[in-house]
Amino acid sequence: MNALDPIDTQDAEAKTRHDLAALYRLIAHFRMTDLVDTHISARIPGTPDHFLINRYGVLFHEMQPSDLVKIDPSGRAVDDAMKYGEQRVNVAGFTIHSAVHMARHDLACVIHTHTADGIAVSCLEEGLLPITQHALKFYGHLGYHAYEGIALDLEERERLVKSLGSHRAMILRNHGLLAAGRTIAEAFLNIYFLERACQAQVKALSGGRKLSMPPVEVCERTAAQFNREEGLAHSQMAWESALRLLD
Repeated sequence: MNALDPIDTQDAEAKTRHDLAALYRLIAHFRMTDLVDTHISARIPGTPDHFLINRYGVLFHEMQPSDLVKIDPSGRAVDDAMKYGEQRVNVAGFTIHSAVHMARHDLACVIHTHTADGIAVSCLEEGLLPITQHALKFYGHLGYHAYEGIALDLEERERLVKSLGSHRAMILRNHGLLAAGRTIAEAFLNIYFLERACQAQVKALSGGRKLSMPPVEVCERTAAQFNREEGLAHSQMAWESALRLLD
């Protein structure tokens, strides 16, 4: 991986661009990409609902801060310099991400993936099973959205938001995974845990043996342990550790 562009740490947009580009590269590092057909977005602090999303066609492992396009809730590029030329964004990506950003101002970052294990679990009627510690992070805190085809219809945004509810993670049926966070660090940790939970479930089901299910009270307690207030500090620590993988 090439070094990321330098940033002005005093500038909120520059900092967000740098962190989001790093997140794209981490998603590539952990093999959660699908060529150019998934997307990650981040809200720019202090702006009227402006957020950054990848320029369509750039592979995640080569993402630079300058490859991120600043758009408004209508999907239009905000900067005049970006309104022309090769500044295309994924239309389906805009539909999904703008839905969450417009409705959930508590969330700073949204990640959408199409991994094999995530898609596999999204196709199961029972969805994510509470069979691992990773999965229990999402016990009672996971939305489900029925598949409606490629997300090109802006009217689907209202239904996406309703499916997500107050959660920070969602399974898109027959499609893939979505995870968000109050910070870029939290969004990264949420998609990491959700992906690992799906990987473990696919492997457990492939064994063809009866699964061990923890009691409901244990599931609820474990979810509460994961979602305690100091979670943001833990997310930041994990994020800073993961960034060293890019160095």
